[in-house]
Amino acid sequence: MTLRIAAVQAAPVVGDTAANVAAAAAWTRRAAAGLVVFPEAFTTGYDDEVFRGPLPRVGETDWLDPLREAVEETGATVVLNSALDRGDRRTLTDLVLAPGREPWAAYDKQHLHPPERAVFTPGEHGTTLTVGGVAVALSVCYDANFPEHAAAAAQDGALVYVNSGAYFPGGEHRRDLHYASRALDNGVYVVFSALTGHGFIGGTAAYDPLGRPIDRLGTEEGVVVAEVDAGVVEATRADQRMWADRRPTLGRRVTRA
Repeated sequence: MTLRIAAVQAAPVVGDTAANVAAAAAWTRRAAAGLVVFPEAFTTGYDDEVFRGPLPRVGETDWLDPLREAVEETGATVVLNSALDRGDRRTLTDLVLAPGREPWAAYDKQHLHPPERAVFTPGEHGTTLTVGGVAVALSVCYDANFPEHAAAAAQDGALVYVNSGAYFPGGEHRRDLHYASRALDNGVYVVFSALTGHGFIGGTAAYDPLGRPIDRLGTEEGVVVAEVDAGVVEATRADQRMWADRRPTLGRRVTRA
């Protein structure tokens, strides 16, 4: 069982949702993949002033029509991260668009950086999609810094952990280490889509279940593609036993002076 996943690295037009949705449609056509993943807040741009202003509303989907047309044309499933106005709260949300279906607000970012906490509400649950028979878990940027987030996804049966992110200068080492570690920890593929431009450093990448980079970008716009193979996950977990050998509980801790 295989799935072609494309992670897009691009610079959005800050504050111009229509232009960014049109760009997402063009990237989806270019990617030619079964699953296409976009960076964090791609529809609005990652910008504090924009986040506090008018945002797309969760119950309105007309603004997504250009991307919906690309999805129907290509047959791709798209994970598009957006700042959303949910009425009683604001969230950084993975919208999922699939052929023949209404757009779905599938996952809200669960771990928020301090500046985000002043605007957004964290999500309350994880989400795993099945695309082409492959279980794919969703995450957004800072989520991947927490090993238990990816572990919960793997426990739920995910073979792939996808992440929509946005990293500032100085975050290169942490970015690369976290995503490779989540792959090796759990014997899963990790596919990371990053913002570039406007002060963001890109680094879009895909990692195999041993944490080795399959492909990666610098700061340039482009697409990273991973051919995900469920058989490789199975073989990796049979050889690298961490996933099978982990204990469901470590019991109580004993601390002594």
